[in-house]
Amino acid sequence: MSVIVPARNEERDLERGLRTRLADDYPDLQLIVVDDRSTDATPGIADRLAAEDARVTVVHVSELPAGWLGKLHALARGVEVADGSWLLFSDADVEIAPGTLRRAVALCEHDARDHMSVVPGFREHGAVVDAVVDVFSQMLLCVGRPWRARDPASRVALGAGLFNLVRRAAYERTPGLQWLRLEIADDLALGQMLKRHGARPIVMNAVGSVQLDFYRDVGEMAWAMEKSGFAVIGRFNPAVMVLVCLAAVTVEAGFLAGFAHPALWVKALASITLVTAFASQASMARWMGRSVLPALLFPLGIALMGWMVLRSGVLVWRRGGVDWRGTVHTVRELRAGSRLEIR
Repeated sequence: MSVIVPARNEERDLERGLRTRLADDYPDLQLIVVDDRSTDATPGIADRLAAEDARVTVVHVSELPAGWLGKLHALARGVEVADGSWLLFSDADVEIAPGTLRRAVALCEHDARDHMSVVPGFREHGAVVDAVVDVFSQMLLCVGRPWRARDPASRVALGAGLFNLVRRAAYERTPGLQWLRLEIADDLALGQMLKRHGARPIVMNAVGSVQLDFYRDVGEMAWAMEKSGFAVIGRFNPAVMVLVCLAAVTVEAGFLAGFAHPALWVKALASITLVTAFASQASMARWMGRSVLPALLFPLGIALMGWMVLRSGVLVWRRGGVDWRGTVHTVRELRAGSRLEIR
């Protein structure tokens, strides 16, 4: 297996994440770290680990070619030097429990699957940020419908940048990362590309086996949303972005307006809906191995999510494109390179 880890300015989490992969007992493991133009200690950390362990290969990228997003170019460079029959695309801050890789490949081989993505465990960082993460996770699960991904008759396909395990033979039947080179939602689009070309996918709950700090605070999450809010959720259209935000708030929290209605039966209905919404959020949190208490703050989580998406649209309009890790990509460029299908 070849594990490909793109890393740009990941000094905070890189060593811890890489060491968890090296602690796995998977035979003939190849760990490829692609340093993508980092300006912090990332290159030195990667080189030091490579000097300690022969399983580590480091690829240093000094320049981003035109027409590529940095992460996708880094992944493509990793594929070029990979020699495994299985490829695992995995972000730098992800931690993997020992035995996870062996179990994942064994499950894919037993069930004749070519692509596995997972729902991970997210570390908790306070009630407010956890409420936003819970809302985001629930929306993603409802829209993504992971339970339909394994059905060959369904067009539903998912992917997660934190853990995209791909049979190399299945990957080689696709146009490859070159085709996705300007796709912001690269992980989801990778899953779609694989399934469109005959790969058999599966989505697993990997809580306890794969974990990461999704976002440590609301500011960090808002920064991350700058890349995907307007382009993915809004589909490069300000009107669509606003309508999606309004629809999400109306569906998820519109019932709160019922408490202002004078009729008692409307207040009662709103109360029942509120309890149901709390129970839904709490159930999802338990399924993901998280505390249920932030479920009480889900209206705040919905409001903050809407603000983040709208903020991303304003920033894209002001900048004339998406500014991601120091590189600005115009809306025209990204729209032309978009491969993600939303149904």
